[in-house]
Amino acid sequence: MSDDNKIIRMANQIATFFHSQPADERPGGVATHINKFWEPRMRRQLFDLVDNHGGEGLDGLVLEAVPLIHRPVPQMDAPIGLA
Repeated sequence: MSDDNKIIRMANQIATFFHSQPADERPGGVATHINKFWEPRMRRQLFDLVDNHGGEGLDGLVLEAVPLIHRPVPQMDAPIGLA
């Protein structure tokens, strides 16, 4: 299974749980879970799917939550050394 497929599957599983919650709590619940438990690399992959592929395969609730998810700081090409 590709990394994209894993991210899609995991995000959609979170959304499946939150579909059982009150409607006004759903997007915030998905975003809070992802912000708390996903490392920056995983959130980068999620934003790559949304930004470059339109979120194809993601549950609509995940897409509603995207504006509430913390976008990780872009990775730098090389670490900065201390002088």
